[in-house]
Amino acid sequence: MNICTYSYEEYLHLVKSFHGTLAPGLLIGGFMVDLAMKHLPEGEFFDAVCETPVCLPDAVQILTPCTIGNGWLSVVSFGKFAITLYEKYGGRGVRVYLDTGKLNQWPEIRDWYLKKKKKNEQNSELLFAQIKDAGHGLFSIQHVQVDPEKVRRKKMGPVAVCPVCREAYPTRDGEKCRSCQGDSPFTEIKPIS
Repeated sequence: MNICTYSYEEYLHLVKSFHGTLAPGLLIGGFMVDLAMKHLPEGEFFDAVCETPVCLPDAVQILTPCTIGNGWLSVVSFGKFAITLYEKYGGRGVRVYLDTGKLNQWPEIRDWYLKKKKKNEQNSELLFAQIKDAGHGLFSIQHVQVDPEKVRRKKMGPVAVCPVCREAYPTRDGEKCRSCQGDSPFTEIKPIS
């Protein structure tokens, strides 16, 4: 059993080293990426869209050249466990999603995915065994046409130096950077050097 170019065991090792732990969503994501890759035309340059920020983007980044950093992977927070791989310029692609209609034959996966059990109540050994046994059988696949402009990362554009913090920022954000406009996640910043 392979997941893309890796044996199942190699993929498990990659998941642990990249994600920090063996997560069910990342294991399922590997099968999803594998299935999507099997339905893409050979030799096409492609981008990816994940419809959740949870686990699935890591599977795409492990198994494809699409990463958040290079801009070939976009994440839209729809809360759906689905990925789309699509031709970079024309937008033709395939969407693979975890099909809830197929979960009843895999009760531990169903209970995990639909959050019917708390994490400490789950049988992780059974959950991982069911994921391996189910493989591609958990998913449905669709042909899609993507509007790349709706998901492609926007270019930074012109840059200025913020008059308050003296750091560079995109001028599209206004007279000063977003942090200095009050949109910062930091409640305190203290210089070290």
